[in-house]
Amino acid sequence: MPSAALAIARCKSRFLSLLPSQDFEAIAPYLETERIPHKHIIYEQGQRFAWVYFPCTSVMSVLSYMQDGMAVEIATIGNEGFTGMEILLGAEKSSETLLCQVSGDALRMSANIFRELISDPGHSGIRHLAQRYARAYMAQMAQSVVCNRMHVIEERFARWILMTHDRVRGDEFRLTQEFLSDMLGVHRPSVSLVASAFQQAGLIRYSRGVITILNRSGLEDATCECYERVRNEFGKLLEQK
Repeated sequence: MPSAALAIARCKSRFLSLLPSQDFEAIAPYLETERIPHKHIIYEQGQRFAWVYFPCTSVMSVLSYMQDGMAVEIATIGNEGFTGMEILLGAEKSSETLLCQVSGDALRMSANIFRELISDPGHSGIRHLAQRYARAYMAQMAQSVVCNRMHVIEERFARWILMTHDRVRGDEFRLTQEFLSDMLGVHRPSVSLVASAFQQAGLIRYSRGVITILNRSGLEDATCECYERVRNEFGKLLEQK
């Protein structure tokens, strides 16, 4: 097996695993593995795309910043997708800031080569899969707007933990209260209170910035309808042939 294919097999990108074999063979030689550290900035808002990343065990957050520096997460990208979705629409630069939420591995390729492949009629499978992902991604963004407006912090906290758990290996991942407050668009003391309540309820263990899932079904009971709706959207659009 070629080295690129071996890297993908180890990485377990759900997105890349769904490619038809001829399209997989076209994209594989251009991929390289990278370890992405926590809080590493992938793109700044307005930055030109140099790379497209396919997360494996890492999780990315798409952030929208206010003038006062307050950030709110509007989307999450894990092993089901790729970064730089705006490239599908012809964009040269990122419309938002993207950073690593949970450290881990990703595969990356040149943004220019990705543009060439999605424009090549001979590799329409790449473009069609990317477009299906884009529809699920936009559904996630729309649902995040509704969730941030309509649902209480406890429901949003549970939703965010579940979405992260879906994208990592195992029941434990590193996450600080400061980062959680940015993701949820609330002040740090609010996150501390919710995390303590969830810990006392036996849903999670939170110690020194590490979250351990103790009761997955309890978290699903605690979250809002937005989590299931977004999960179903990704399942429907990414698994169809």
